[in-house]
Amino acid sequence: MPHAQPQLADLRRTAEVFNGFTGVDKSWLRLLADTAPAVDLSFAEHRTLLLRWLNSWGCRISYPSPDDPFDSALLLWWQTYGSALPQVSLAGLSDAEITTIARAYESLAAVTVSSRRTLSATAAAKALYALRPDTVMPWDAAIAKALHGSRTGAAFEAHLRLGRSWAQAVLAACPGQSVPDRVGRPAVSLAKILDEYLYVTITMPGGQTNGHRG
Repeated sequence: MPHAQPQLADLRRTAEVFNGFTGVDKSWLRLLADTAPAVDLSFAEHRTLLLRWLNSWGCRISYPSPDDPFDSALLLWWQTYGSALPQVSLAGLSDAEITTIARAYESLAAVTVSSRRTLSATAAAKALYALRPDTVMPWDAAIAKALHGSRTGAAFEAHLRLGRSWAQAVLAACPGQSVPDRVGRPAVSLAKILDEYLYVTITMPGGQTNGHRG
């Protein structure tokens, strides 16, 4: 079952798939380098870099014209939610912190990009991962539908609770060791490794193979 609790061996297998993608971490490492020490959306350049990175991850968001509200809307979202986003590991999230992230997600998904679209659920989840890579397990449409049946804020809250339980179980199975190192994906967090497990077991069999590359 794609939604079964992954074992370390499962994560190794899906890590091998991701390591087989050309330049799998290239755009992620570039984003980290260009925004060091962290993505901070109070900077206009970081907002532009985040959008560019989201498109490298398959979001297909049109770059806004000067008249579009995206940049100012994203800044307003950051001013409202940025300081409230937890800075803990996925395994260490409290119930209250998960609720906070889910509310931020719901608001971010509704941010207006242009007169034709909002940021959307998938891009919002990926953006939250970029902002808190140790904390947020992202999703795409296929994963959200398969596991939770929708992409609402409540569904994303359930997704983070699932990720927390998985992360805790994986860490308990290899105490004192780095899971990313153990599975051969040292450039990313455990939250992302769990997302990769879902991508390989759910999204790829459906034929959508480009949503998390780069």
